Amino acid sequence: MAYPSAWLATAVEIVRRAGTMQLEYLGGNLQIRKKGAIDLVTAIDVEVERMGRAVIAERFPDHEVLAEELRNDTGRTPARYRWVFDPLDGTVNFAHGLPIFCSCLALEIDRRPVAAAVFDPTRRELFTAERGAGAWLNDAPLRVSDTGSVLDAMLCTGFPYDVHDTVDDLVGLFGAFVARARAVRRLGSAALDLCYLAAGRFDGFWEQRLRPWDMSAASLVVEEAGGRLSRFDGAAFDTHGDEIVASNGRIHDEMLRIIAGGSSGARPGGSLRDAGAARA
Repeated sequence: MAYPSAWLATAVEIVRRAGTMQLEYLGGNLQIRKKGAIDLVTAIDVEVERMGRAVIAERFPDHEVLAEELRNDTGRTPARYRWVFDPLDGTVNFAHGLPIFCSCLALEIDRRPVAAAVFDPTRRELFTAERGAGAWLNDAPLRVSDTGSVLDAMLCTGFPYDVHDTVDDLVGLFGAFVARARAVRRLGSAALDLCYLAAGRFDGFWEQRLRPWDMSAASLVVEEAGGRLSRFDGAAFDTHGDEIVASNGRIHDEMLRIIAGGSSGARPGGSLRDAGAARA
């Protein structure tokens, strides 16, 4: 199915504008406040979201927007066409001046992303994808790596904002992967983690307790670059679920076995010792 190019063009325009705004604020007065103990929001998060919502409302007034910072009408049946927007993914990095952050936007039809853009302004890297048409980094087609085993893989993960309450569970599964992989990284931006997987820089990624705006755009980039997505138990991935396993496809089943073997460390109630002792 062909999709209107105006959808992708709008996504690209919004994330590029977001990047310009982010760089203008970086290192300045960020007006940081807390949404949780370690969950931050800055003035630029809100300003960028307002900009994106305004553009979408003007061009597609019958489309819904689901985004991180401002009020969403979650109590009603969602519209068939819904834009899923993270105005600043990697807010904690941004607040500390660490240049690993981005803006990401996807249009979903019936909860399935069909057009997506992720922009990293510090590296001028624009990741885009259209369902059935491929994925690109700037103007170059993307393809996942051909790494065939976790032992030879560079993996990546992230920790949710309730990490202080679930640290043993999270670190247990992290340890299970560290014990098997060439390397494991944690960068602080799920969208960039997934885009880097699509570009072959990482071979696999897993994370729990994510939100749709963390995953929707970048998951389409991975899928269109030839990657594989699922939930932790291997079930079909859903951008409105709360967990993701993403890979180049070749190491996916091995990653799922490691998660299953370390499941006591991946879920509440498990122990670090149990997860660390698990072997695929």
